[in-house]
Amino acid sequence: MLAINAGSSSVKCAVFTADAQPQPLARDTVQGVGSSCVPRLLDWVDTHTRDVALAAIGHRIVHGGPLYRDPQPITPAFLETLTRLIPFAPNHLPDEIALIEAIGRWRPEVPQIACFDTAFHHDLPDVARRLPIPGAYDAQGVRRYGFHGLSYAFLVEELRRLAGPEAAAGKLILAHLGNGSSLAAVHDGRSVDTTMALTPIGGVVMSTRSGDLDPGVVTYIARSEGLTADQIEDLLSHRAGLLGISDATGDMRELLARASDPACRLAVAVYGYSIKKAIGALAAVLGGLDTLIFSGGIGEHVPTIRAGICEGLEFLGVQLDVDRNAANARVISSPAARVVVRVIPTDEELMIARAAYGVLGAR
Repeated sequence: MLAINAGSSSVKCAVFTADAQPQPLARDTVQGVGSSCVPRLLDWVDTHTRDVALAAIGHRIVHGGPLYRDPQPITPAFLETLTRLIPFAPNHLPDEIALIEAIGRWRPEVPQIACFDTAFHHDLPDVARRLPIPGAYDAQGVRRYGFHGLSYAFLVEELRRLAGPEAAAGKLILAHLGNGSSLAAVHDGRSVDTTMALTPIGGVVMSTRSGDLDPGVVTYIARSEGLTADQIEDLLSHRAGLLGISDATGDMRELLARASDPACRLAVAVYGYSIKKAIGALAAVLGGLDTLIFSGGIGEHVPTIRAGICEGLEFLGVQLDVDRNAANARVISSPAARVVVRVIPTDEELMIARAAYGVLGAR
Protein backbone atom coordinates (compact mmCIF):
# COMPACT_ATOMS: atom_id res chain seq x y z
CA MET A 1 0.00 0.00 0.00
CA LEU A 2 1.44 3.37 -1.06
CA ALA A 3 0.38 6.58 0.72
CA ILE A 4 1.09 9.90 -1.02
CA ASN A 5 0.76 13.12 0.94
CA ALA A 6 1.29 16.04 -1.43
CA GLY A 7 2.13 19.34 0.26
CA SER A 8 2.80 22.84 -1.01
CA SER A 9 6.48 22.22 -1.77
CA SER A 10 7.13 18.50 -1.31
CA VAL A 11 5.48 15.08 -1.29
CA LYS A 12 5.65 12.72 1.68
CA CYS A 13 5.39 9.10 0.63
CA ALA A 14 5.21 5.89 2.61
CA VAL A 15 4.81 2.20 1.86
CA PHE A 16 2.65 0.17 4.26
CA THR A 17 1.50 -3.40 4.58
CA ALA A 18 -1.95 -3.88 3.04
CA ASP A 19 -4.11 -4.83 6.02
CA ALA A 20 -6.52 -3.34 8.55
CA GLN A 21 -3.60 -2.22 10.76
CA PRO A 22 -1.05 -1.03 8.18
CA GLN A 23 2.58 -1.22 9.26
CA PRO A 24 5.14 1.15 7.72
CA LEU A 25 7.81 -0.42 5.51
CA ALA A 26 9.51 2.73 4.18
CA ARG A 27 9.08 6.51 4.28
CA ASP A 28 10.61 9.51 2.53
CA THR A 29 9.99 13.09 1.41
CA VAL A 30 10.41 14.03 -2.24
CA GLN A 31 10.94 17.69 -3.08
CA GLY A 32 8.69 19.25 -5.71
CA VAL A 33 4.96 19.31 -6.45
CA GLY A 34 2.60 18.06 -9.15
CA SER A 35 4.14 16.39 -12.16
CA SER A 36 7.57 17.95 -11.45
CA CYS A 37 8.29 15.47 -8.64
CA VAL A 38 6.97 12.39 -10.45
CA PRO A 39 10.30 10.95 -11.78
CA ARG A 40 11.93 11.11 -8.33
CA LEU A 41 8.79 9.80 -6.63
CA LEU A 42 8.44 6.87 -9.00
CA ASP A 43 12.13 5.98 -8.65
CA TRP A 44 11.67 5.90 -4.88
CA VAL A 45 8.54 3.76 -5.11
CA ASP A 46 10.20 1.34 -7.55
CA THR A 47 13.13 0.95 -5.17
CA HIS A 48 10.93 0.21 -2.16
CA THR A 49 8.32 -1.99 -3.84
CA ARG A 50 10.61 -4.07 -6.01
CA ASP A 51 9.75 -7.27 -4.15
CA VAL A 52 6.10 -6.58 -3.33
CA ALA A 53 2.89 -5.90 -5.25
CA LEU A 54 1.08 -2.62 -4.70
CA ALA A 55 -2.50 -3.23 -3.58
CA ALA A 56 -3.54 0.44 -3.80
CA ILE A 57 -2.24 4.01 -3.87
CA GLY A 58 -3.88 6.47 -1.48
CA HIS A 59 -3.71 10.24 -1.96
CA ARG A 60 -4.34 13.12 0.42
CA ILE A 61 -6.67 15.51 -1.39
CA VAL A 62 -6.72 18.91 0.24
CA HIS A 63 -10.32 19.85 -0.58
CA GLY A 64 -13.44 17.76 -1.05
CA GLY A 65 -15.72 20.76 -1.52
CA PRO A 66 -19.39 20.24 -0.68
CA LEU A 67 -19.46 16.89 -2.51
CA TYR A 68 -16.93 14.57 -0.87
CA ARG A 69 -16.41 13.33 2.63
CA ASP A 70 -15.67 9.60 2.55
CA PRO A 71 -12.59 8.23 0.74
CA GLN A 72 -13.34 7.66 -2.94
CA PRO A 73 -11.96 5.36 -5.65
CA ILE A 74 -10.32 7.55 -8.29
CA THR A 75 -12.03 7.11 -11.65
CA PRO A 76 -12.15 9.30 -14.76
CA ALA A 77 -15.57 10.56 -13.64
CA PHE A 78 -14.21 11.40 -10.18
CA LEU A 79 -11.26 13.32 -11.67
CA GLU A 80 -13.65 15.29 -13.87
CA THR A 81 -15.66 16.29 -10.79
CA LEU A 82 -12.51 17.06 -8.81
CA THR A 83 -11.37 19.37 -11.59
CA ARG A 84 -14.57 21.37 -11.14
CA LEU A 85 -13.61 21.87 -7.48
CA ILE A 86 -10.34 23.65 -8.37
CA PRO A 87 -11.80 27.11 -7.54
CA PHE A 88 -12.04 25.95 -3.90
CA ALA A 89 -8.28 25.21 -3.75
CA PRO A 90 -6.50 26.61 -6.82
CA ASN A 91 -3.09 26.45 -5.11
CA HIS A 92 -3.36 22.72 -4.37
CA LEU A 93 -5.82 20.75 -6.48
CA PRO A 94 -4.17 21.25 -9.91
CA ASP A 95 -0.89 19.78 -8.65
CA GLU A 96 -2.68 16.93 -6.87
CA ILE A 97 -4.67 16.08 -10.01
CA ALA A 98 -1.51 16.18 -12.15
CA LEU A 99 0.19 13.79 -9.73
CA ILE A 100 -2.76 11.37 -9.77
CA GLU A 101 -2.83 11.37 -13.57
CA ALA A 102 0.93 10.80 -13.85
CA ILE A 103 0.80 7.88 -11.41
CA GLY A 104 -2.21 6.47 -13.25
CA ARG A 105 -0.16 6.35 -16.45
CA TRP A 106 2.72 4.70 -14.58
CA ARG A 107 0.66 2.01 -12.80
CA PRO A 108 -2.75 1.91 -14.50
CA GLU A 109 -3.55 -1.48 -12.97
CA VAL A 110 -3.23 -0.25 -9.35
CA PRO A 111 -6.39 1.34 -7.86
CA GLN A 112 -5.98 4.88 -6.56
CA ILE A 113 -7.97 6.19 -3.58
CA ALA A 114 -8.70 9.83 -2.65
CA CYS A 115 -8.72 10.82 1.04
CA PHE A 116 -10.03 14.30 1.85
CA ASP A 117 -8.37 16.67 4.29
CA THR A 118 -11.68 18.48 4.82
CA ALA A 119 -13.60 15.36 5.89
CA PHE A 120 -12.89 15.64 9.64
CA HIS A 121 -14.72 18.97 9.75
CA HIS A 122 -17.64 17.90 7.54
CA ASP A 123 -20.24 18.11 10.33
CA LEU A 124 -19.29 21.48 11.80
CA PRO A 125 -22.21 23.12 13.63
CA ASP A 126 -24.02 25.68 11.52
CA VAL A 127 -22.77 28.57 13.68
CA ALA A 128 -19.20 27.60 12.81
CA ARG A 129 -19.84 26.45 9.24
CA ARG A 130 -21.84 29.42 7.95
CA LEU A 131 -19.91 32.46 6.73
CA PRO A 132 -21.51 35.92 7.03
CA ILE A 133 -22.17 36.34 3.31
CA PRO A 134 -25.34 36.26 1.17
CA GLY A 135 -27.09 32.91 1.04
CA ALA A 136 -26.53 32.54 -2.69
CA TYR A 137 -22.83 32.01 -2.04
CA ASP A 138 -23.50 29.58 0.79
CA ALA A 139 -25.65 27.60 -1.65
CA GLN A 140 -22.63 27.42 -3.98
CA GLY A 141 -20.59 25.78 -1.21
CA VAL A 142 -18.78 28.87 0.08
CA ARG A 143 -18.51 27.91 3.75
CA ARG A 144 -16.01 27.00 6.44
CA TYR A 145 -14.48 23.65 5.54
CA GLY A 146 -11.33 23.43 7.66
CA PHE A 147 -8.20 21.45 6.80
CA HIS A 148 -5.49 19.22 8.32
CA GLY A 149 -8.31 16.75 8.90
CA LEU A 150 -6.19 13.64 8.39
CA SER A 151 -3.78 14.93 11.03
CA TYR A 152 -6.58 15.75 13.46
CA ALA A 153 -8.23 12.36 13.00
CA PHE A 154 -4.91 10.69 13.78
CA LEU A 155 -4.35 12.85 16.88
CA VAL A 156 -7.74 11.97 18.32
CA GLU A 157 -7.11 8.25 17.73
CA GLU A 158 -3.63 8.48 19.20
CA LEU A 159 -4.91 10.32 22.29
CA ARG A 160 -7.45 7.54 22.75
CA ARG A 161 -4.64 4.99 22.58
CA LEU A 162 -2.38 6.91 24.96
CA ALA A 163 -4.84 8.23 27.51
CA GLY A 164 -8.06 6.28 27.04
CA PRO A 165 -11.52 6.97 25.62
CA GLU A 166 -12.51 9.45 28.33
CA ALA A 167 -9.61 11.75 27.51
CA ALA A 168 -10.28 11.48 23.76
CA ALA A 169 -13.94 12.42 24.35
CA GLY A 170 -12.99 15.50 26.36
CA LYS A 171 -12.59 19.14 25.35
CA LEU A 172 -9.55 19.22 23.07
CA ILE A 173 -7.65 21.87 21.16
CA LEU A 174 -5.43 20.38 18.46
CA ALA A 175 -2.68 22.59 17.05
CA HIS A 176 -1.15 21.40 13.77
CA LEU A 177 1.76 23.82 13.41
CA GLY A 178 4.01 23.67 10.36
CA ASN A 179 4.46 25.64 7.15
CA GLY A 180 0.68 25.50 7.08
CA SER A 181 -0.80 25.92 10.54
CA SER A 182 -4.29 25.53 11.92
CA LEU A 183 -6.09 24.67 15.13
CA ALA A 184 -9.30 22.77 15.81
CA ALA A 185 -11.68 22.56 18.75
CA VAL A 186 -12.83 18.98 19.25
CA HIS A 187 -15.41 17.56 21.68
CA ASP A 188 -16.62 13.96 21.85
CA GLY A 189 -14.18 13.23 19.03
CA ARG A 190 -15.89 15.66 16.62
CA SER A 191 -14.72 18.97 15.22
CA VAL A 192 -16.81 21.88 16.52
CA ASP A 193 -14.72 24.72 15.08
CA THR A 194 -11.42 25.31 13.32
CA THR A 195 -9.30 28.27 12.27
CA MET A 196 -9.09 27.71 8.50
CA ALA A 197 -12.24 28.35 6.51
CA LEU A 198 -12.94 28.10 2.75
CA THR A 199 -9.25 27.75 1.87
CA PRO A 200 -5.99 26.96 3.68
CA ILE A 201 -5.00 30.66 3.44
CA GLY A 202 -7.18 31.68 6.39
CA GLY A 203 -6.80 31.31 10.14
CA VAL A 204 -3.57 31.90 12.06
CA VAL A 205 -0.42 33.45 10.58
CA MET A 206 1.62 30.90 8.61
CA SER A 207 4.95 30.56 6.82
CA THR A 208 3.95 32.39 3.63
CA ARG A 209 0.16 32.59 4.09
CA SER A 210 -1.45 35.62 5.67
CA GLY A 211 -4.06 33.93 7.81
CA ASP A 212 -7.18 35.96 8.59
CA LEU A 213 -7.23 39.56 7.33
CA ASP A 214 -9.62 42.47 7.40
CA PRO A 215 -11.24 42.19 3.93
CA GLY A 216 -10.53 45.90 3.56
CA VAL A 217 -6.81 45.13 3.51
CA VAL A 218 -7.36 42.90 0.49
CA THR A 219 -9.42 45.46 -1.41
CA TYR A 220 -6.96 48.23 -0.52
CA ILE A 221 -3.98 46.29 -1.90
CA ALA A 222 -5.95 45.21 -4.97
CA ARG A 223 -6.94 48.78 -5.77
CA SER A 224 -3.63 50.45 -4.96
CA GLU A 225 -1.55 47.90 -6.87
CA GLY A 226 -4.06 47.12 -9.62
CA LEU A 227 -3.93 43.41 -8.83
CA THR A 228 -6.23 40.73 -10.21
CA ALA A 229 -7.92 38.15 -8.00
CA ASP A 230 -5.27 35.56 -8.97
CA GLN A 231 -2.46 37.98 -8.15
CA ILE A 232 -4.00 38.78 -4.75
CA GLU A 233 -4.31 35.07 -4.01
CA ASP A 234 -0.67 34.53 -4.96
CA LEU A 235 0.41 37.37 -2.68
CA LEU A 236 -1.59 36.11 0.31
CA SER A 237 -0.52 32.49 -0.27
CA HIS A 238 3.17 32.84 -1.12
CA ARG A 239 4.45 36.28 -0.06
CA ALA A 240 2.64 37.02 3.20
CA GLY A 241 2.71 35.52 6.70
CA LEU A 242 6.12 35.13 8.35
CA LEU A 243 7.85 35.89 5.06
CA GLY A 244 5.88 39.10 4.66
CA ILE A 245 6.55 40.32 8.20
CA SER A 246 10.25 39.45 8.25
CA ASP A 247 10.91 40.34 4.60
CA ALA A 248 13.50 37.58 4.81
CA THR A 249 12.12 34.05 5.18
CA GLY A 250 9.05 32.03 6.06
CA ASP A 251 11.12 29.22 7.57
CA MET A 252 10.75 29.17 11.36
CA ARG A 253 14.22 27.69 11.85
CA GLU A 254 15.81 30.54 9.91
CA LEU A 255 13.72 33.13 11.75
CA LEU A 256 14.85 31.79 15.12
CA ALA A 257 18.46 31.77 13.92
CA ARG A 258 18.09 35.47 12.96
CA ALA A 259 16.89 36.56 16.39
CA SER A 260 19.12 39.66 16.23
CA ASP A 261 16.95 40.98 13.37
CA PRO A 262 13.96 42.93 14.80
CA ALA A 263 11.72 42.01 11.83
CA CYS A 264 12.46 38.30 12.29
CA ARG A 265 11.79 38.55 16.02
CA LEU A 266 8.49 40.27 15.30
CA ALA A 267 7.48 37.57 12.81
CA VAL A 268 8.05 34.87 15.45
CA ALA A 269 6.14 36.89 18.04
CA VAL A 270 3.17 37.48 15.72
CA TYR A 271 3.02 33.77 14.90
CA GLY A 272 2.82 32.77 18.56
CA TYR A 273 0.42 35.59 19.36
CA SER A 274 -2.04 34.57 16.64
CA ILE A 275 -2.03 30.96 17.87
CA LYS A 276 -2.50 32.06 21.49
CA LYS A 277 -5.55 34.12 20.46
CA ALA A 278 -6.94 31.14 18.59
CA ILE A 279 -6.54 28.89 21.63
CA GLY A 280 -8.44 31.41 23.75
CA ALA A 281 -11.25 31.63 21.20
CA LEU A 282 -11.53 27.87 20.76
CA ALA A 283 -11.50 27.32 24.53
CA ALA A 284 -14.45 29.70 24.74
CA VAL A 285 -16.27 27.69 22.06
CA LEU A 286 -15.64 24.49 24.01
CA GLY A 287 -16.58 26.04 27.35
CA GLY A 288 -13.28 24.94 28.85
CA LEU A 289 -10.25 22.85 27.99
CA ASP A 290 -9.03 19.41 29.06
CA THR A 291 -6.19 18.69 26.62
CA LEU A 292 -4.03 20.81 24.33
CA ILE A 293 -2.05 18.90 21.70
CA PHE A 294 0.85 20.28 19.64
CA SER A 295 1.73 18.55 16.38
CA GLY A 296 3.30 19.30 12.99
CA GLY A 297 6.91 20.24 12.30
CA ILE A 298 6.92 23.36 14.49
CA GLY A 299 4.54 22.03 17.11
CA GLU A 300 6.57 18.86 17.61
CA HIS A 301 10.11 20.24 17.52
CA VAL A 302 10.30 23.88 18.69
CA PRO A 303 10.01 24.21 22.50
CA THR A 304 10.44 27.99 22.48
CA ILE A 305 7.39 28.42 20.25
CA ARG A 306 5.27 26.17 22.47
CA ALA A 307 6.45 28.04 25.57
CA GLY A 308 5.62 31.42 24.04
CA ILE A 309 2.16 30.24 23.03
CA CYS A 310 1.35 28.82 26.45
CA GLU A 311 2.70 31.77 28.43
CA GLY A 312 -0.31 33.70 29.72
CA LEU A 313 -2.75 30.81 29.33
CA GLU A 314 -2.55 29.89 33.02
CA PHE A 315 -6.10 31.21 33.47
CA LEU A 316 -7.26 28.31 31.28
CA GLY A 317 -5.34 25.80 33.38
CA VAL A 318 -2.33 25.58 31.03
CA GLN A 319 1.04 25.35 32.78
CA LEU A 320 4.13 23.87 31.12
CA ASP A 321 6.90 21.92 32.80
CA VAL A 322 10.02 23.73 31.59
CA ASP A 323 12.27 20.67 31.49
CA ARG A 324 9.71 18.42 29.81
CA ASN A 325 8.99 21.05 27.20
CA ALA A 326 12.68 21.58 26.47
CA ALA A 327 13.09 17.82 26.00
CA ASN A 328 10.11 17.56 23.58
CA ALA A 329 8.54 15.07 25.98
CA ARG A 330 5.20 13.56 25.05
CA VAL A 331 3.52 15.25 28.04
CA ILE A 332 4.93 18.74 28.64
CA SER A 333 2.47 20.13 31.18
CA SER A 334 3.18 20.41 34.87
CA PRO A 335 1.82 17.45 36.89
CA ALA A 336 -0.31 19.93 38.86
CA ALA A 337 -1.78 21.62 35.80
CA ARG A 338 -5.50 21.36 35.15
CA VAL A 339 -4.97 21.03 31.37
CA VAL A 340 -2.81 18.23 29.98
CA VAL A 341 -0.51 19.54 27.25
CA ARG A 342 0.86 16.91 24.90
CA VAL A 343 3.24 16.70 21.96
CA ILE A 344 2.07 14.02 19.52
CA PRO A 345 3.85 13.45 16.19
CA THR A 346 1.21 13.22 13.52
CA ASP A 347 0.98 10.53 10.85
CA GLU A 348 -1.19 11.56 7.92
CA GLU A 349 0.30 8.83 5.73
CA LEU A 350 -0.94 6.14 8.12
CA MET A 351 -4.46 7.59 7.95
CA ILE A 352 -4.28 7.53 4.15
CA ALA A 353 -3.20 3.87 4.21
CA ARG A 354 -6.01 2.93 6.59
CA ALA A 355 -8.58 4.73 4.46
CA ALA A 356 -7.32 3.14 1.25
CA TYR A 357 -7.48 -0.32 2.81
CA GLY A 358 -11.02 0.42 3.98
CA VAL A 359 -12.10 1.24 0.43
CA LEU A 360 -10.45 -1.92 -0.89
CA GLY A 361 -12.29 -3.97 1.72
CA ALA A 362 -15.59 -2.33 0.86
CA ARG A 363 -15.07 -3.25 -2.77
